[in-house]
Amino acid sequence: MELKLKIWRQKNQKDSGHFESYKVEAEEHMSFLEMLDVLNQQLIEQKKEPVAFDHDCREGICGSCSLVINGRPHGPQAGTTTCQLHMRAYKSGDTITIEPFRASSFPVIKDLVVDRSSFDNIIQSGGYISVNTGQAPDGNAIPIEKDLSSEAFDSATCIGCGACVAACPNGSAMLFTSAKINHLQKMPQGKVEHKNRVKNMIKQMDKEGFGQCSNVGACEVECPKEISTKNIANLNRFYLGTVFGGE
Repeated sequence: MELKLKIWRQKNQKDSGHFESYKVEAEEHMSFLEMLDVLNQQLIEQKKEPVAFDHDCREGICGSCSLVINGRPHGPQAGTTTCQLHMRAYKSGDTITIEPFRASSFPVIKDLVVDRSSFDNIIQSGGYISVNTGQAPDGNAIPIEKDLSSEAFDSATCIGCGACVAACPNGSAMLFTSAKINHLQKMPQGKVEHKNRVKNMIKQMDKEGFGQCSNVGACEVECPKEISTKNIANLNRFYLGTVFGGE
């Protein structure tokens, strides 16, 4: 299939950036990133600068493949990362517009690569537990109710890709932050520092310049792991509890 690509090119953070058009031949069994590999090989053979884009595992786990495809983070398919998107979702002759995630807290490094260290800073501010465990305990040493472990796992599936931020009109990181907080709050080991974690991670989130949640719900729709906005509701309750007392 022959595709027309409109790709955002930007040399660095200071560059204003612009779209460039390309044509590429792709097979329907290719992943979206493999199609970009083909394009880059084509550009290299033409002695041109290849398109910079982020990737790592290419298995939908690492969250690196952060692209806005035809206006949607990670593309048109629900519950799918860019690396899991295959070219059979398109037909020959289609025009595909590819951009980096757009958020002031995710500055563009080059082309389609953005700096998401703001997420790392949120995690470092409180997304951990500091209990002294000694030797590694047996996996079944601490009994945890099935409902709690399932809820914790649902939150833990967040891969920190940033699609929620890119989809939100306010550039909010509430879905990401709430998923991390809810994950640890459900575990006995995480309850010890829960209140401090809530205050510290929200404080850091605001410091990084993320917007506020206004319940649009686009974050849940575009999340490749389908993290529920119920996490945000829980986080709001936790935060109010730390400020005014209670949970």
